[in-house]
Amino acid sequence: MARIALDIDSTLHHYWDLLERIAMDRYGVAIPYADQDDWGITALDKEQLVECVRETHSEENIAGAEPYDGAVAAVNRWHDAGHWIHVTSHRRESCAPATHAWLEQAGFRYHDLHCSFDKISRCVELDIDVLVDDSPVNLGAAREHGILAATIVHPWNERLVQGGGVVAAATWPELERRVDGALAGQ
Repeated sequence: MARIALDIDSTLHHYWDLLERIAMDRYGVAIPYADQDDWGITALDKEQLVECVRETHSEENIAGAEPYDGAVAAVNRWHDAGHWIHVTSHRRESCAPATHAWLEQAGFRYHDLHCSFDKISRCVELDIDVLVDDSPVNLGAAREHGILAATIVHPWNERLVQGGGVVAAATWPELERRVDGALAGQ
């Protein structure tokens, strides 16, 4: 059985609309999803971006997230098939209780939750086989450590996906099939 790590924001649920709304409300800055063809967000300075992300991770905003269609079913099928499911997010550790409550409320079955800023080192430490994440930085680092990288395609990770070596799909049902196929081929 595989050890599968799952990111949350822009992986288990659509995150960008919330981030964009907060950037507009706080700073009057639009950061359209379709225009984010790079990992960096240059329309905001670093402090502004950190504040916007911090607000997206408030208890209220975490609780209001809607899982992508098919995400809960895919993760639960992996869990039920005997795969070990590790949920990992670049969130402050203080976000763990609200994150756990959201995962439970949404119906995700998993074994472990880790909120911190050391995602890849934690995946290596846990001997993760597959990382499902949206960040091209994390996906690239996962590959460097021999971890199968998988993602829902977003404008900011399309170039990495086009370069090959990443299991990618537009939807969770398609991603589940592709990850299952990659695991079967190992």
